[in-house]
Amino acid sequence: MILGLPLAGCSFDLGSWGSDDKPKPAATADKPAADTITPQDINSARDHATRGQVLAHSGKVDEAQAEFEQALTSDPYNIQALYGRGLIYQGRGQHQQAIDDFTAASGLSPQKAEPLVGRATSYLALDKAKQAATDLDEAVQADPNNVAAWSARGQAYERLGDKAKAAASYNRVLALRPNDGNARSGLARTGG
Repeated sequence: MILGLPLAGCSFDLGSWGSDDKPKPAATADKPAADTITPQDINSARDHATRGQVLAHSGKVDEAQAEFEQALTSDPYNIQALYGRGLIYQGRGQHQQAIDDFTAASGLSPQKAEPLVGRATSYLALDKAKQAATDLDEAVQADPNNVAAWSARGQAYERLGDKAKAAASYNRVLALRPNDGNARSGLARTGG
């Protein structure tokens, strides 16, 4: 359960990712063949990323990381592997590495809230509440029903001393999940 607490609702389940991702850069004639990503590489990376997710869910974090690494060796643009490895780094307290992977995943699929929430969670762990709040503002725009994003946004704005935005975020959590104890506590702290 190394990943349970620090991930603030982040999930390894990114099975729907990939269909609307940015296109991968095409190989050019002046690049060596070794830099070309083939359809087989993409399929291999997808298989490794899927195995990594299954292993992570079963608590085999070292094996999961190895699968994510193999996926990224085959296809450095594999969003699932970047995100999964980011979650593992985050769970291990390696927040700068997590931020790097979440940044790469977000750049490849900017309309997804999950990498933004992941990166914001690591920013909060590094006491960078302003950067976290920026990411979380973007995350709630991308997915207005993402409870983890609203909850983390409340924490970020609470740390920044903006009680009104924190309370509004906690209220949104309670609208989405009425029995959320953390949001109720946050609301009590912020006077909302």
